[in-house]
Amino acid sequence: MSTPVLVRPPQPLAAHAADGHPALTPMAFVQAIVQAYADRGMPADGALSKAQIAPQSVADDSARITAMQMEALSDAAMRELDDEALGWFSRRLPWGSYGMLARASISSGSLGLALARWCRHHGLLADDIALNLQTQGDIAELVITEQRPLGAMREFCLVSVLRNIHGLASWLIDARLPLLQAYFPFARPAHADVYPVLFPVAEPRGVVFGAAQASLRFDARHLALPLARDEAALQQMLQRALPIQVRPYRRERLLAQRVRRLLIADAQCLHTAVTLAELLHLSARSLHRQLKEEGTSLQALKDTVRRERALTLLHRTSQPIKRVALACGFVSEKSFMRAFRQWTGDTPAQYRRRSTALPD
Repeated sequence: MSTPVLVRPPQPLAAHAADGHPALTPMAFVQAIVQAYADRGMPADGALSKAQIAPQSVADDSARITAMQMEALSDAAMRELDDEALGWFSRRLPWGSYGMLARASISSGSLGLALARWCRHHGLLADDIALNLQTQGDIAELVITEQRPLGAMREFCLVSVLRNIHGLASWLIDARLPLLQAYFPFARPAHADVYPVLFPVAEPRGVVFGAAQASLRFDARHLALPLARDEAALQQMLQRALPIQVRPYRRERLLAQRVRRLLIADAQCLHTAVTLAELLHLSARSLHRQLKEEGTSLQALKDTVRRERALTLLHRTSQPIKRVALACGFVSEKSFMRAFRQWTGDTPAQYRRRSTALPD
């Protein structure tokens, strides 16, 4: 990409942001933003300075910046250019355009409907590309059709649009939407190693270059997931929407913590994977998978909550052992005693005698 001469004094190119983010974002994306400024006859110096990107480093194709720097650069450029599309399209998308698309989707009853609305309404803002949600069997696919040549902005545009919609989908269900494959209609770039970071895919060699169209494929069952967000959450998110577009989405709270709270609140210990998944707007399969990713399991969380409840009841109350067993979700006193001995090495009666003898 051509880069205009920048006369601003050099700024340090941060290898890592203050919070330890590695410098992975390719300079090609910075070059695209600088090109957007050049196309408008505006200097990019201020935006580069805010992102702590040295002007002389912009021409270095091998250089990288952090996600935090990309977020700062994009934010400054969107505001200065008054274009949330950062020069991708033949007409600007004024500040607030993508927020309007999000508002049109937030009332949807499912992720599938929300994505379909986003795709349809995106075409009202920019006709340079067409976004479509397609399903075939158990595979869903978000597909970009290019309606006109995108020129030097092509890679940055296609990557950004797919990142934006994937980030929004993940935010809507408060879990990263698992991707199977990601396709791009251009040759493998020199910075191809960053693509599995931008688009974490489950399939081996799941990032494909030289495809007919840009697209993301995922399990169609996710389309039925209900949204975990409402209008109030949207208002809050729009105050800082860029992180879900620039960085891989991470759940706002660890799922294990949320499951633990639900189990603690379940006085009768009736929750199953299915009932918990419904409350968390997940499938039972996703619940188990995400807990495994966090290094735990539903059974381990249940055991921990049951153990803590049993210890509290034995120490704080004089309820019979059988009632304590039922209160902790055990069908019999015998199974409770067996589990309790595995937890503590004592029988419930031994633990009660020992704990009540100690000062409170």
